[in-house]
Amino acid sequence: MQKQKKHEMDLCEGSLWKKILIFSVPLMFSNILQVIFNMSDVAVVGKFAGPIALGAVGSTSILVTLFTGILIGLAGGVNALTALYIGSKNDDNVRETVHTSAILCLIAGLLIAGLGILFSDFILTIMHTKEELISDAVLYLRIYLLGMPALALFNFGNAVLSAIGDTKRPLYYLSFAGIINVLLNLFFVIVCGMGVAGVAVASIISQYISAILVLRLLFQSRGNYGLCLTSLRISPDKTRRILKIGIPSAFQYALFAIANLFVQTGVNSFDHIMVEGNSAAANADPLVYDMMAAFYTACASFIAQNFGAQKKDRIKKSFLICLLYSFLVGLILGVSLYLLRYSFLSLFTSDANVIAAGTKRLSIMALSYCISAFMDCTIAASRGLGKTILPTIIVIMGSCVFRIIWIYTIFAHFHTIESLYLLYVFSWIITAAAELIYFIWIYRKTVPRVA
Repeated sequence: MQKQKKHEMDLCEGSLWKKILIFSVPLMFSNILQVIFNMSDVAVVGKFAGPIALGAVGSTSILVTLFTGILIGLAGGVNALTALYIGSKNDDNVRETVHTSAILCLIAGLLIAGLGILFSDFILTIMHTKEELISDAVLYLRIYLLGMPALALFNFGNAVLSAIGDTKRPLYYLSFAGIINVLLNLFFVIVCGMGVAGVAVASIISQYISAILVLRLLFQSRGNYGLCLTSLRISPDKTRRILKIGIPSAFQYALFAIANLFVQTGVNSFDHIMVEGNSAAANADPLVYDMMAAFYTACASFIAQNFGAQKKDRIKKSFLICLLYSFLVGLILGVSLYLLRYSFLSLFTSDANVIAAGTKRLSIMALSYCISAFMDCTIAASRGLGKTILPTIIVIMGSCVFRIIWIYTIFAHFHTIESLYLLYVFSWIITAAAELIYFIWIYRKTVPRVA
């Protein structure tokens, strides 16, 4: 039993500055490794399969973000509810939540894979994907989507382990799977000449490896969060509670991606050089976002556990500390990417024109990333308190509807790539202001009840 306990962390006691950092750093590296899965795809095809293959894989990036975002959002509901019951020391509810979540996440992964494969050609067509890119883009996406069930199960396991304060073992599993992914990328593309199909196959193999490892851990665990085959059943009550948090969270991720589909359509209105440059530069987005997202997971986990344990003072401090950490990470990474923009872009392409096109995106986005912390960390804090519906509505208006309006007004008027990229920072500012007002209101209304 002691062996199990050493991996867990009590989020309701001790220094928040130290524990949030210890909790988040492994998550940061775990998130980076997941980004590397996709970045290695783009880097290998860009270097060894040519700019057309690069553009094809890049054209699917928003759809990949859409589908994986839905699974991450659902896992957010699993994380918040599991952490809440752990904080309140309710073992039976923890067990019911974990076993119900495993089934729900698997079903979600299977549905996304099936529907995505069926409609990938149609979606890429209505996105105005370039004619010379679409056949490879459809092939890559359909193969990649076969890994969605594995990704769903890994995110489920990662959410459960994060809820108990264990963020190290998922990192170990992703490290192993990430190395396999990179090696298989090189083998399938360079040795086998499989092009975009090769990097897609490499990705799904690595995803199944990481999923198997995390499931093996949960089935071997003797803790209240462990899995048991005979206990795998859906609890209607836990399903309702998980979906109450998870569906708005998943919807939120999906809305971001859907709004960005309009952005990609705007990018596609330029020539293929700009499309390829955008594809290369866009690899910076998940690198920065996912590093910052480690603190959003920490924010939801710490707030949920302390909410369950009825520790008011630690709820507010958890939010403020996570906000500061995520802002600083976004600022430091953004500035670093701007300073190293040519070196960064050269990882994905050797074409000078594509690099020049990519710098236009990086030059604007680099100093904008940190602003998103005020929006995303506040949403995570609301999720930790079990509130997701109104924050999702705010996101719909501020970061989705606003972006679409911007594209058909500001961008339509100027029709420059710079005017397209500027919509990100403006939408983050507007949404963050509304989310902060809501969190302050719900904190004052809800938290005193458990003080």
